[in-house]
Amino acid sequence: MFRLLTLLAVAWLLAACGPPAPWRQESYVFGTRVELLIASVPEAQARAAGNRVLQEFDRLHRTYHAWQPSELSALNEAIAAGRAHEVTPEFAAFIREAQIVAAAGNHLFDPGIGRLIALWGFHSDDIQPRLPDAAAVKALLSRHPSIADLQLDGNRVSSRNPGVALDFGGYLKGVALDRAAASLRQDGVANALINIGGNVMALGTRDGRSASWRVGIQHPRPQTAGGGPLASLDLRDGEAIGTSGDYHRYFEIAGRRYCHLLDPRTGFPATETQAVTVLMAPGPSAGMRSDALSKPIFIAGREWRDMAQKLGVDAVLRVGADGTASATPAMQARLKIEVPDLKLEVIQ
Repeated sequence: MFRLLTLLAVAWLLAACGPPAPWRQESYVFGTRVELLIASVPEAQARAAGNRVLQEFDRLHRTYHAWQPSELSALNEAIAAGRAHEVTPEFAAFIREAQIVAAAGNHLFDPGIGRLIALWGFHSDDIQPRLPDAAAVKALLSRHPSIADLQLDGNRVSSRNPGVALDFGGYLKGVALDRAAASLRQDGVANALINIGGNVMALGTRDGRSASWRVGIQHPRPQTAGGGPLASLDLRDGEAIGTSGDYHRYFEIAGRRYCHLLDPRTGFPATETQAVTVLMAPGPSAGMRSDALSKPIFIAGREWRDMAQKLGVDAVLRVGADGTASATPAMQARLKIEVPDLKLEVIQ
């Protein structure tokens, strides 16, 4: 689904006079829609560079798929059987990085809870409105599965906890953003916008000169805002933005929403937040951070500000379960509110 973040740049570019609109390519990877906008280079160069990016996205998707045969699922099978398993250097590096990120957020975001995600039915492209067996959830929680339970000896991975199963769904899209930015720069592309289902990174500008890339932040309940975005902002060169929302992968039973963002402490979906958007400064891992760090802030609920400070995330926009919007000063300074009469509380 593509509702996490809506790009406003395309429509505005097509309506404007001046340089030609960026070359655009779309695909469907990581279970979501992917869009590339490349500006200020010939179409042939843009097409070749874009194709290389999408090929890498497809490789990452296939290699680390959580519920189809992949290198990741092979590791999960070995962990369940109590066997050590040799992985690639890339995979081992991902595990080490994800362990650090999970620990920084008190494991509210933990890629080791793949079996819990599967119990809730989110390991499927066709999510069904069905609650998991309560006893099964309780039994799994009693094992306290966590990515911290994985031990690495070089590229050899083992665990004494058979309840652990990796799911990189809240981490890999951000990694892909960083990979895409590096690939585009290597191919001589200095101006581009990369959107992976709401995780967005900007390179340069939209016209190769001074016009910033503008993106719109999806309203978590668009029916209350006439279908338009909640807010918009201009992304600067190298910045990344990521949104976690309860409207992306979810089901409803008896009017209650159950989203894919699970709280490892309870085994149930987090309920105190509708959406969290974070803005990351340029850096080698800006994309990964935009993806992974929005999750513990979302799951932290009313303690979101403390979690953001712990993670060193200065720019945050949050919509609570009651629909109230709040932001840090750094985020408020960058936002243009698009919903009339919206009251935005600034949290120091």
